[in-house]
Amino acid sequence: MSPSTSPSTSLGTSPGTSTGSSTGTSADVFPDLTPESAPAGARAAMEGAREKLGHLPAAVARMAASPEALKGFLGANALFERTTLAPLDREVVVMTVVTRNACHVCVAMHTAALSRLEAAPELVEALRTRAPLPDARLEALRRFTLAVMDHLGAVPEQETRAFLSAGHTPRNALEVVLGVGAYTISTYANRLTGAPVDPALQAFAWEEEVA
Repeated sequence: MSPSTSPSTSLGTSPGTSTGSSTGTSADVFPDLTPESAPAGARAAMEGAREKLGHLPAAVARMAASPEALKGFLGANALFERTTLAPLDREVVVMTVVTRNACHVCVAMHTAALSRLEAAPELVEALRTRAPLPDARLEALRRFTLAVMDHLGAVPEQETRAFLSAGHTPRNALEVVLGVGAYTISTYANRLTGAPVDPALQAFAWEEEVA
C-alpha cells in the first residue's frame, strides 16, 4: 500500500473497541498489549503504528507479543510499499493473498484502502469474492500472485511469460514474492491471535465464501 493513500499495515482494530474476530487463539493467550505492557523491543513500532493510524490497532497490540514478528511484518511491508508496483497493483496482490488466507481483518482493512484509491466497485467485488478481475492487466497480476502461492514460488514458465506479456516486468515478479511474504506474516499472525475487525471497518467486513 502507498503510505499516502492507504494504511501502512493490514492490522486494523482499536483495543477495547473491537467487534468480531478471525479464527484463532483466545485473547487470554494473546491479549491487547499496550506500549507500557509490551516487550520493550515492540514499543517503538507500536508507537509508530499509533501515530500513523491515529490509534493502536488490536492486531498490532497482539502481534507485539513478539517484537521480531511485528517488526518483521512492518519492515517487509514498508519495503513492499516502495516497490515499482503501483498502489492499485499492490492492493491486488494483497487482496489476493488475504482472501486466499481468509484473514478477515486484512480484507476489511484493504477493502477500505481500495475505497480510498477510488477503485471501481466491480474490481473490489471481484477481489473480495476471488473472481476474475475485469481488467486484463490486473487479472494477470492476480493470477500470477496465485501461481506464486500455488507453486511455492516455482511458477511454470508459461505462467510467468503470460504475466510478462500482460505488461509486467521481471522486477514486478519478484515484488509480488515480497508482497506474498509480507502478507503471509500478517495473515498468519492475525489468524493465530484472533485479531478482530475494528468497528470503523465494519462496513468493509467480509465473510469467507465456502467453495
